[in-house]
Amino acid sequence: MGMTPRINLYDAISANRVRTVLLVAVFMALVAALGFVAGEYLAPGGGVAMLPLAFALSGGSAAFSYYAGDKVVLAQSAARELQDGEEPELRNIAETLAIGLGIPVPRLYLIDDTAPNAFATGRDPTHASIAVTRGLLDKLDRTELEGVMAHELSHIGNRDIRVMLLITVLVGMVALLADWLGRSLLWGGGRRRGRDGGGLGILAIVAIALAILTPFIAALIQMAVSRQREYLADASGALLTRHPAGLASALRKISADTEPLEVANKATANLYFANPLKDRPRLFDGLFDTHPPIAERIRRLERM
Repeated sequence: MGMTPRINLYDAISANRVRTVLLVAVFMALVAALGFVAGEYLAPGGGVAMLPLAFALSGGSAAFSYYAGDKVVLAQSAARELQDGEEPELRNIAETLAIGLGIPVPRLYLIDDTAPNAFATGRDPTHASIAVTRGLLDKLDRTELEGVMAHELSHIGNRDIRVMLLITVLVGMVALLADWLGRSLLWGGGRRRGRDGGGLGILAIVAIALAILTPFIAALIQMAVSRQREYLADASGALLTRHPAGLASALRKISADTEPLEVANKATANLYFANPLKDRPRLFDGLFDTHPPIAERIRRLERM
């Protein structure tokens, strides 16, 4: 039997970045189509004018998330900042890997929970934080802990939070435009049909389809981008440590642990290294999961 072909780390990183760019491009095209049709339906000739207004409204909430979201998430997670001298092994790993990545050492936080997990947050490397659970420190050996920290530091170095902010803005625009369009179709359809001389017309049919389908499609693309960023962080983390097996071993150990993280919820679960809720998989979970399947992440790491 032939050997399984190996994955080049640099090729894996490049491929994941290209996929993310393509997904964002499709997302932006979707937003543009929805905005144009909504504007044209509400006021013929006003399609182009709809996008700036939607961006301004959804961008306000995204800006708050960008500048203050990390503090909110850390508070929700009951994370406390480690003081100098606490957890010296963790601090040593973070400092060594940050130097290798060429970024400032992030602030380190501890969540007092025995479920093993971690997450990174912050708008850029200068304002970054990594939170780890007590279970992660107690249940992983140094090599596995290095793999997890390299993954989280890679999220910071790859500006993943900035990428996901862009996606959040686009999702907000889709939701806002779809809501406007849906309300217009509900309350203004009769007047528009009268102006058109009867019948919905092609534009109205397209508007109905977009109002119904675009929020669903937007959610799918958002999850797909998130999964690609996880693959990218795995590949970047493996490149940083030069030891993919350590990260793969950490994934096995964390996925085998059945204890849910008590402070996690549906809103914050996507931030963590692995699913912290430990809920049972449901139909179509693969489409809406923010993280790729653990088995696939391990498979890719073993081929590096």
